[in-house]
Amino acid sequence: MKPPRNLAAQPLVAVLVPASTGWGRSIIKGVAGFANRHGPWHLHVAPEGEQKTLPHGWQGDGIIARVSTPAVARSLLGIGCPVVNVSGITLEGVSQRVPRVFNDLQATGEMAARHFLDRGFSTFAYVGPPKLAYVREHQEAFAAALAQAGHPCHALGLNPGLETAGRPSRLIEWLRSLPKPVGLLTWANVQGRAVIDACRRAGLLVPEDVSVLSGVDDALLCECCMPHLSAITVAAEQIGEQAADLLQLLMERKPLPPTPIRVPPIGIVTRQSTDTLAINDPLLVQAIGFIREHATEPIRVEDVLRVVPLSRRSLERAFQELIGRSPAQEIRRVRLERAKHLLATTDLPIPKVARASGFGTGEYLAKIFRQATRMTPLKYRAVTQLRH
Repeated sequence: MKPPRNLAAQPLVAVLVPASTGWGRSIIKGVAGFANRHGPWHLHVAPEGEQKTLPHGWQGDGIIARVSTPAVARSLLGIGCPVVNVSGITLEGVSQRVPRVFNDLQATGEMAARHFLDRGFSTFAYVGPPKLAYVREHQEAFAAALAQAGHPCHALGLNPGLETAGRPSRLIEWLRSLPKPVGLLTWANVQGRAVIDACRRAGLLVPEDVSVLSGVDDALLCECCMPHLSAITVAAEQIGEQAADLLQLLMERKPLPPTPIRVPPIGIVTRQSTDTLAINDPLLVQAIGFIREHATEPIRVEDVLRVVPLSRRSLERAFQELIGRSPAQEIRRVRLERAKHLLATTDLPIPKVARASGFGTGEYLAKIFRQATRMTPLKYRAVTQLRH
């Protein structure tokens, strides 16, 4: 590796991440944010990503890239400056030489499973490109979380070009064959939009028959289909931030973390494609709907009983049988999810987060939060939100 330039000058850093996706654009934004706060750095951004050759004679101080193939790895390492990888792709012999920051696929699969289980689904499916190891990791994490709850997971390999390649019948026939209703996770919004389109042609309702969740959110593309596609918010901006931090350490020849950095997802953007409950009991649906609409208010189980004609014992039994929680636990769960969203996406002080999520006080929020997550609200904010 060549000796570093004088870092008192502006470091020259190449960012080779495709800007064609929301994931890539957010990573670039995270790198730029770090560079503006801790630099300044002079950034060379290639919107085409890692496939774009650096300018002839480029003499930079570091590279942040999606290292997607051995050829890309050889090319970048041959330049002779520090490289940080933001790809979830594990390359044998490369991962040990190039530090990596990437999306935690295990946590993403578990989050998706919980999303559907919380909505009362008992049938589940997965769709993604079949030959990619990181997609299989995503699918297996989803299936393992479902297996812990006692449910199998159907799966179909679907490459991005399948629908336009003249073979739509395979997807349509498979969707028709699944027991309904089914909660279906896809690798990304490409497959999610293909599933929604196939459901339309198959005469299946989304989300009533097939509830569809994308493993990665891209707001523009997820809202370009009807119904709009729910998706998991990957912490891509934080991945860019942490990749830039690692590169700073490399350029200064300081010690690095001993293992790759897995960044957990922030949460789920619930749009129309999963906005449903897979429950046949209309009174229970009414009770759950009331809780989700009013949980941020100071409601109690007695308030739920005022809107559904059930005894407390019948309501408790129905909740336990169909969603595995009591009404009080469901109120607390909805409030907790609201608090997590506010912690991850805003800078509201903890007392205001507590009031806005229905917990009343910061002390009570902290108590429930530690019980549920084994961390304080401030710690959760630190690991899910970029701090500017």
